[in-house]
Amino acid sequence: MGLIEVSAIGVALGLDAFGVGLSLGLDRRITKKLALLFVISFGFFQYFFVFIGGLVGNFFNTYIFAIPNVIGGIIILLVGILMFKEGLSQEEKFPRIHLTLIFILGICVSIDALVVGFSSFNIFYLKEVLFKNSIIVGFITAFLTGCAFIISKHIRKVNFVKEYAEFLGGIILILFGLKMIFL
Repeated sequence: MGLIEVSAIGVALGLDAFGVGLSLGLDRRITKKLALLFVISFGFFQYFFVFIGGLVGNFFNTYIFAIPNVIGGIIILLVGILMFKEGLSQEEKFPRIHLTLIFILGICVSIDALVVGFSSFNIFYLKEVLFKNSIIVGFITAFLTGCAFIISKHIRKVNFVKEYAEFLGGIILILFGLKMIFL
């Protein structure tokens, strides 16, 4: 597997993180610091899960295939519902986004990377090659997530989006969660 194939896998895996980052970026509570933490979390967990999946290989592929996607989908769905509920609320009180949420979402958008590591990256017998290719996937995901936050920052300036950002972000997260659960 060459650089082009690994990069294509990285883009495919990073698109979920891009979508979640785009919807999270619509939230007014997301500062540059929080966006950077999300970028680091999403990129790290994509790298980590591809690497671990490649190390462990086919053994777990039989046992852990659909369950992580369902669990990750449920968590993203719940975050989407909470974000949607905040959009319904007229309060201007914004609760703090905790590091725990950042890490949990990083794990949830990266569950499919574990499966890809199990099924596709187990061919790399040299740990150095597996490490290098996993790093590429993580950097691509971090880059796509960063782009999502930049794009959402500009989208937030549109009056309609500014007014209904929590609704839109919540709906997007709900759809991602349902996609992970059922597809």
